Amino acid sequence: MQTLTLKQLRYVDALARQGHFGRAAELCSVSQPALSMQIRDLEAALGTDLFERGAREVRLTQFGEAFSARAREILRAVEDLGDLARAAQGAPLAGRLRLGIIPTVAPYLLPRIISNLVRDHAGLDIHARETITPRLLEELADGRLDAAIVALPASEPSLTEVELFAEEFLLVRPASEANRPVPSAESLREMHLLLLEEGHCFRDQALEFCTMTARRPQEVMDGSSLTTLVQMVGAGIGVTLIPEMAVALETRLATVSIARFAPPRPTRRIGMVWRRTSPLSRQLALVAESVRMAAAELGLGLGDAKGPGLAGAAQ
Repeated sequence: MQTLTLKQLRYVDALARQGHFGRAAELCSVSQPALSMQIRDLEAALGTDLFERGAREVRLTQFGEAFSARAREILRAVEDLGDLARAAQGAPLAGRLRLGIIPTVAPYLLPRIISNLVRDHAGLDIHARETITPRLLEELADGRLDAAIVALPASEPSLTEVELFAEEFLLVRPASEANRPVPSAESLREMHLLLLEEGHCFRDQALEFCTMTARRPQEVMDGSSLTTLVQMVGAGIGVTLIPEMAVALETRLATVSIARFAPPRPTRRIGMVWRRTSPLSRQLALVAESVRMAAAELGLGLGDAKGPGLAGAAQ
């Protein structure tokens, strides 16, 4: 059998994840025919099919499942070798940094993080990835990310967790309700509460504060972003919760009022996580400190939040 190439393994991994030739090719930055041909050549060399090709989707065969899992292990080991080489470089922070970040933090903190890192470490090449926590943790485990900024706890024994800051959740109401008493957590259950769609940890944390364990369609409306939710509140549709760091940006063009809850106030803890086995652990600790300083520039720190902190529901 001819020698397998890392390119072919990456194509197999991408197609296994995406289940679609077009999306896999886009992920690998190649044309669809080129990716398809490489996988066909690999299947011919192996003497068996890796994928079952349907009209609308592509599925792994039984052999393909086993092959894909081993290919992913090989690709992860190759990434670790690259990390080992990067860790051996003279500069403390240099080369590529693949950093993931959740959507309820990225718009408010990521520009400052990148600015500070670029300013202080000229040799650093930052690749940022914004998505929800389960995807970040999956990509971190697979070696596709070096570190991720998420709500804690991540509850993954294989990861190092470094807490960066804590912040309160604030109530956003229509401007006409500015002088009304701030509702209790129990009262929010009876209001038209606007929340992020399922998959976001911020949604789960807000529901936990309101002691709502299940979604009630007549009371909860899903939004794709905090911006959407705040604008809907401004239109008089309901109320929502947003993290403290989002207030300045999200409310400047909305006719809304902001209020703090009575103690114990809802809070969240934000931290940075990376693989315990990463050769870049020392460098990533420096990145975490830079992120903590960026948060401090926004007035956020470990002692700022007054509430007890919500359990870190998986995003």
